[in-house]
Formats: sequence, C-alpha cells, structure tokens
Amino acid sequence: MEIIKSFRFEAAHYLPKLPETHKCRRMHGHSFKFDVHVEGPLDPELGWVMDFGDISRLVKPLVEELDHYLLNEISGLENPTSEVIAVWIWNRLKPGLPGLSRIVVYETCTARCEYRG
Repeated sequence: MEIIKSFRFEAAHYLPKLPETHKCRRMHGHSFKFDVHVEGPLDPELGWVMDFGDISRLVKPLVEELDHYLLNEISGLENPTSEVIAVWIWNRLKPGLPGLSRIVVYETCTARCEYRG
C-alpha cells in the first residue's frame, strides 16, 4: 500500500551551470510542490500505513528551511534543479521515514521530476 502527502513552498533560485543566455540562469521564483510517497503494509488494527501527521512533522523543518529563501544559498542546493531538490529532500527524510518510496517535485504545474532513491 502507498500513501502520499503533498507539501508546498515558495522559493527563488537560478541555475548557475547553464549558459548565460538561458532564461533559467537568471534568478526567478517558483511555487514549488512536492509529494512524499510512503509504502508499507496496511496496519490491520489502525487501518493505515502510517499517520499523515507523522509525515508532516518530519517534513515541516525542511519546508521551513526552503520556504521564501534563495535555494542556491542552502547547503547542497547550490545548483537547485528539480532533480537536485528531490534528492536533497529524500536524503533528509529517508533516515526518519524508512517506508519512503518516492519524492515528486513539481517546479510548475506541467513540469515535475520523480526520485525513487
């Protein structure tokens, strides 16, 4: 069974490794969204895989670190592509969330990436 909890944050970034002429080389912002996917057995007593509130408690410090900041200034996000952001989130959540199966980062409503560890 898989459960999914979604989160949002607003942030600016720029992609410093792109050519000077690429629009994403310039600083710009996004209303980012990401989904945390957790797999596990359905607990027959409780009727769930895990409490969504427990996921929220684990994710809250990450959102606070990202929301309304320049992502390039955060350690590990010096080149903050959606792919790099997904791995960054995964690496911080996985130790406390063993059932973590996927992180999906939405840069826009039509562009996203999925990371499965």
